[in-house]
Amino acid sequence: MAEARDGKRTVYFVDASHFVLASFLGWVWCFVRLHVRAASGRQRYNVLGALNAVTHELVTEINTTYITATSVCALLRKIAALGGSLPITLVLDNARYQRCALVEHTAKALGIELLFLPSYSPNLNLIERLWKFVKKEALNSRHHQDFKKFQEAIDHCLADLPTKHREKLATLMTHKFQTWDNVSLLDA
Repeated sequence: MAEARDGKRTVYFVDASHFVLASFLGWVWCFVRLHVRAASGRQRYNVLGALNAVTHELVTEINTTYITATSVCALLRKIAALGGSLPITLVLDNARYQRCALVEHTAKALGIELLFLPSYSPNLNLIERLWKFVKKEALNSRHHQDFKKFQEAIDHCLADLPTKHREKLATLMTHKFQTWDNVSLLDA
């Protein structure tokens, strides 16, 4: 991260978010019975993203089926195509489709270093904060009539990241990570 902040390396945090068409309720309280519209079905909108740790630029690979190793390889190729002479490091979790021979060979061929986080440590993956932000901005307390409107809401939020949401992201995407070493646990 220090090399990235000094302009000597490009670091991307990579993860997928599987948005499912549903009604995401906020606060509902009333004296009378209230019927809340809900979407039917389990359609998924999968966004595999790579977030630049310094510039907050987002590179995505999107589909409505499944995120697989070939999806990760397509994302690697998009990142490599961005050019630049700096070494590239991708910080990934331990999803099976990320930690396989196909992805490792593609990364090696493209000159991209893969850095895998410890298992069960979403607090160390910067892009997890972005997915939480997108869900809050585009989905929480909203009903989307159909899958197309659901997709559009997510796409508009992602498109507005560098403009409309720039200031919010600047405070959200800091390089301060909580680890278990600096957490005070009280004896029960």
